[in-house]
Amino acid sequence: MNNPVHKDTQSVWGGEEQSWMQGATQVPVVHSVSFGYRDMDEWMQVAKGEKPGHIYGRNTNPTVQAFEEKVRLLEGGQAATSAATGMGIISSALFGLLGSGDRVVSIKDTYGGTSKLFFEFLPRFQVNTTLCDTADHAAIETEIAKGCKLVYLETPTNPTIKILDLERLTAAAKKTGAIVIVDNTFATPINQNPLQLGADLVLHSATKFLGGHADALGGVICGNKDLVEKIYHFREINGATLHPMAAYLLLRGMKTLHLRVARQNRSALEIARFLFEHPAVGRVYYPGLETHDNYEIACKQMQGFGGMLSFELKENTLEAVKRLLPRLRFAHAAANLGAVETLVGMPATTSHVECTARERAAMGIPEGLVRYSTGIEDTRDLIADLTQALEGI
Repeated sequence: MNNPVHKDTQSVWGGEEQSWMQGATQVPVVHSVSFGYRDMDEWMQVAKGEKPGHIYGRNTNPTVQAFEEKVRLLEGGQAATSAATGMGIISSALFGLLGSGDRVVSIKDTYGGTSKLFFEFLPRFQVNTTLCDTADHAAIETEIAKGCKLVYLETPTNPTIKILDLERLTAAAKKTGAIVIVDNTFATPINQNPLQLGADLVLHSATKFLGGHADALGGVICGNKDLVEKIYHFREINGATLHPMAAYLLLRGMKTLHLRVARQNRSALEIARFLFEHPAVGRVYYPGLETHDNYEIACKQMQGFGGMLSFELKENTLEAVKRLLPRLRFAHAAANLGAVETLVGMPATTSHVECTARERAAMGIPEGLVRYSTGIEDTRDLIADLTQALEGI
């Protein structure tokens, strides 16, 4: 029996063990839009999916396929498919699986773009969505028990870093036959594997931690083969195809995923502890702190607590945040996360820029919240940087 391959090795080798053109050791970037055949019967078999191969770039591509396979192996799914962005794969999943009259149960703390789908777009197609208090597992279970087609979860949440008990909620969904999708972007496959906790599908905005270098957009979903095929079919017709060059950059980034995440886990925990003790900080949101509401759940289902944290200043106002962020030397104030460089931002300009102040308030997101994506810099420098910035305000 072969020994199981560990995640560190899968990050490097997953999806890349086959022989490439002329013995290349790196996955080539295949820009060709079409793939030609001399044998018409073979072409027909590939077109029907009866034989492996590619026919047209909007459908599949060798570089993209290697990226999808790497994520599939890391998450332990049966199949995987991708899209041009994280929202592209979320939209493809929801519109590929849902129809008029279906009901979705989700939480109030999903990413802002996802929330917009629930608030604005799905209702146009007569898809009902019930958004529950993220902290109230019993209420979520009650809504699931009423019957639904799909349960959509996100943990840790963006940007308030709340934690959901995936085993508990997926068990509730199984009783009603609902499909469970989990957005695993913040945790990454290194820290958490929702499929092993009962989910049917797990997705990522690959733009974030998977790529890790803020230079490529992408989204990916994996899990149950039949469900992935339905999502792929919607995406191939919808046309939100992941570009081969983006797939190559994401593949290259993922080779250091395990190293980056290990460093970010350690640094974020140290920074969270520092902020928790700082007199200018009112509240810190990080699942690695014992004061976190769901610390025990995080310990149970996560192998690491992640590189994302958020905090509120004692002077919990947007104006205070506007004074703080420009003072940080080692942090980009930008609408991204999960990169090698530290990034900071406000929900109003990052995770929930699409939402109004009233919508953010309804989701329990303070205007004065600071989202902090820990990079791979020396932790001592990051803490010193936060120290001088906080003293300056």
